[in-house]
Amino acid sequence: MTVRVVTAAQAAERDRATIASGTPSRNLMQRAGRGAAIVILEKFADRLANGAVVFTGPGNNGGDGWVVARALADAGVAVSVEEAVPPKTPDALAEKESATPALGKESVRDNPGIVVDSLLGTGSEGEPRGAIGASVARIAALRENGTAVIALDVPSGLDATSGAHTNAVIADLTISFGTIKRGHLLARDVCGEIVVIEIGLDAPRLEDTTHELIDEEWVRARIPPVRFDDNKGKRGKLAIVAGGEGMPGAAILAGRAALRSGIGLLRMVVHESNVSAVANAIPSALISAWTADDAKLRAEIGEWADAIVVGPGMGQNASTRTLVERVLADNKKPILLDADALNVFSGDTRAVQWLLSGRQALITPHPAELGRLLNVPTEEIVARRFEIGSETVLETGATALLKGTPTVITAATGKRYCVARGTSALATGGSGDLLSGIAGALLAQTGSAETSACVAAWVHGRAAELCGYVRGISLDDVLFALPRAWNENEMELAPPVIARLDRVVS
Repeated sequence: MTVRVVTAAQAAERDRATIASGTPSRNLMQRAGRGAAIVILEKFADRLANGAVVFTGPGNNGGDGWVVARALADAGVAVSVEEAVPPKTPDALAEKESATPALGKESVRDNPGIVVDSLLGTGSEGEPRGAIGASVARIAALRENGTAVIALDVPSGLDATSGAHTNAVIADLTISFGTIKRGHLLARDVCGEIVVIEIGLDAPRLEDTTHELIDEEWVRARIPPVRFDDNKGKRGKLAIVAGGEGMPGAAILAGRAALRSGIGLLRMVVHESNVSAVANAIPSALISAWTADDAKLRAEIGEWADAIVVGPGMGQNASTRTLVERVLADNKKPILLDADALNVFSGDTRAVQWLLSGRQALITPHPAELGRLLNVPTEEIVARRFEIGSETVLETGATALLKGTPTVITAATGKRYCVARGTSALATGGSGDLLSGIAGALLAQTGSAETSACVAAWVHGRAAELCGYVRGISLDDVLFALPRAWNENEMELAPPVIARLDRVVS
């Protein structure tokens, strides 16, 4: 099922649209609370013998908490509710009135198994203060003593759009209703594990302005199958133009990643000083040196390859730009530009658009590289990572994959995607070269920049997760995990859960 990544305003619009279409607002509250209770009962069965404390606020998020309290009590859990502020909305007042008779008189306060944070919802902004702030501090103290914290929709104090979270609740599990919020993805360390549950929201006119969260089902449906009678020619031919003078490392990483992504034939085209190093590191690849002979270049790359990767470790100088232009001349093969193949066009998107026109094209910058290309400060790229992709597509004509947390992809078709896999083990030099190799292999096999970007980002991140740790993990470990990432299926989701993101590893 498709899960959208939304801002606080977009989440509110979905609620309004659903209510306007005939679903009573209280029904949505009950679906959210009861669905959350199902997740809590399943995930925390071993803790619930010690009871639960539900912290409620004045709005509809507090009403969700009252529904959870009632559902847990009906399941035999001892439940106390701590009202930071009494309910002020009609639905929340009604749910308090409904839940109160079902709650026992026994207080569960000192050492509960779990606490549920329903103080503030997606519409809140800024640091929690007053009675709400005091309850947030109380939740923090309980968590310090070993109590598990479950946040409803967002941890209180987390801005659902920007991810700002000064003195916010730190959750072990966040249960989001119907959609995933941008703030969840920008502040994963605050949210813990994130699950999204279905509550029956309508989605009019939002698909064009929100991002689709790429999940395993989406990826598995688009990984090119390997048939029993395939040969190397059928599994794609990829040329990687990389490795400037004395810099073979990036080329080697990209080439190894392509091989571990199932490419049938690989040609590495590197500076002559790197030919020996690359040949020794990737013995199964064909090796060529950069050449001034246009006919030879055309034969070895443009005529031979199904797709071309250009950029890793090439160096930033005039000769690099000339080589990129020559590689792209006289062919319209699918192309991926990364790293220095973008840096040498800093501020010159018109040239990039001209070179990439008429072909499937993918660019894979990190924020600083995209900032240089668009002549925009890096800080602005980071702050506007969800919006900047549309401008990038308009300026370059290419599908744009912006690396980071999360990875945001804007297709040349206008579709928008978000990938939230990976760990900070990928925050190291050379990680992007692995991504280029993975995406290049897919580009050779599928011919689609859009599919290649989304699948590559997901598999790249999943391989890092499979390493299990962050400190001490090298890119070699990520490379060795790639076959598992390509082939291993995770546990299926059970209703009402429609998406799940693991707690980030540190």
